Amino acid sequence: MTKANKVLFITQEITPYVPESEMSTIGRNLPQAIQEKGREIRTFMPKWGNINERRNQLHEVIRLSGMNLIIDDTDHPLIIKVASIQSARMQVYFIDNDDYFQNRLQAVDENGVEYTDNDSRAIFYARGVLETVKKLRWCPDVIHCHGWMSALVPLYIKKAYNEEPSFRDSKVVFSLYEDELKNNLSEDFATKLLLKGISKDDLGILPEQNITFEDLCKLAVDYSDGVIQNSASVNEGVMEYARQSNKLILDYQNPDSYANACNEFYDKVWEESQK
Repeated sequence: MTKANKVLFITQEITPYVPESEMSTIGRNLPQAIQEKGREIRTFMPKWGNINERRNQLHEVIRLSGMNLIIDDTDHPLIIKVASIQSARMQVYFIDNDDYFQNRLQAVDENGVEYTDNDSRAIFYARGVLETVKKLRWCPDVIHCHGWMSALVPLYIKKAYNEEPSFRDSKVVFSLYEDELKNNLSEDFATKLLLKGISKDDLGILPEQNITFEDLCKLAVDYSDGVIQNSASVNEGVMEYARQSNKLILDYQNPDSYANACNEFYDKVWEESQK
């Protein structure tokens, strides 16, 4: 076993908590497969409003909850819940908040309209996960991010949390899926991102306004150590950007070989960083 033996999964969909999709199936199966290969894992997802807490037996973890995260000058309480997928011997941590997740669906509402504060929700989710991992006193070697909700994690890891003992040596892998967001992010998105350790200069790839899904993913690529093409068809602009950035890349894998390929890729990313 190489050094990359602790893997943190930050995803936005895991079945059976949300309906089956390419991402939710991977969110369910990949952590189990990696755990069965002898690595230690932790898995996080948002507590979307369409998750049935009673049926899925979610319960709040009081010792981890109770912190406030300030976004756009407003306090937002962080609530942590947990549930188990017994057949996988796997725990899932849920990031919850009354404003961002309670009684609200995923990227779009009941009418299929994207939430206008999706950018703030992504900021809260990314910071919520990292604050919780700090509290767990767990030090992941590799952090594997899936979906737009996790796209800010690489920036935060490399800039705002780079001195934290939990993340000092962490390597970040970003998985790119088919285009997920259609609308531009809010005009003040870049300002909301600023945190101790993050300056305007660190957001180099982001345009002044009209920030798109592609821009968000390119920002994730900037601060990732490896990039995985997770869907058969993804935003080619982002993949080309990753290639030109000389990032380590794992091309699209068929589902049968995906877990093994990821497992090897984690070691490759880790070893590359040790050179």
